[in-house]
Amino acid sequence: MVDSKLEVVVIPVSDVDRAKEFYAGLGWRIDADAAVGDSFRIVQLNPPGSPCSIQFGTGVTSAAPGSAASYLVVDDIEAARAELAAAGVAVGETFHEAALGARFGSGERLPGPDPERGTYRSFATFEDPDGNTWLLQEITGRLPGRVDAAETSYASASDLADAMRRAAAAHGEHEKRIGAADENWPDWYASYMVAERAGTPLPE
Repeated sequence: MVDSKLEVVVIPVSDVDRAKEFYAGLGWRIDADAAVGDSFRIVQLNPPGSPCSIQFGTGVTSAAPGSAASYLVVDDIEAARAELAAAGVAVGETFHEAALGARFGSGERLPGPDPERGTYRSFATFEDPDGNTWLLQEITGRLPGRVDAAETSYASASDLADAMRRAAAAHGEHEKRIGAADENWPDWYASYMVAERAGTPLPE
């Protein structure tokens, strides 16, 4: 099949300049701001480390401002919340679900991150000035088959550094199991990071 990669999510806003200031204030990169007269303007920003961007503007969508609901994936929910709060965003408290669906408001949200800090299980929310909602979801390891097994690159230097930290922690446990220092740690790190990225079984 031909690859179909999600490129852009359109966000309906009522005030383009206000929205641009808000998202740029989150540290999102401004990729474009182009206009044709007074009837059309398009602004594009890119969240750090994301292959998908957002667009909004004048004449871009007929959807009602504030009607969008989107996900942002992070590898540390508490650190992500802290960054948003530091940027002046009213971000909700971290929660986990009592049952599947609570993230969408159809069930009980329990306070704090998932007790076992399981991947896909910890959340927080915030809104832009128009009320468009964003759900933060902590993902530290992809489920098997969730990503292309051949795709093992990283979107940013910080993503790579975080992956190396997780590999280092896992390798420490590996050395405890074998009861000796592993001189072949570079190969072990590489195998762990590739497997984690591809969602395949991790080395032991």
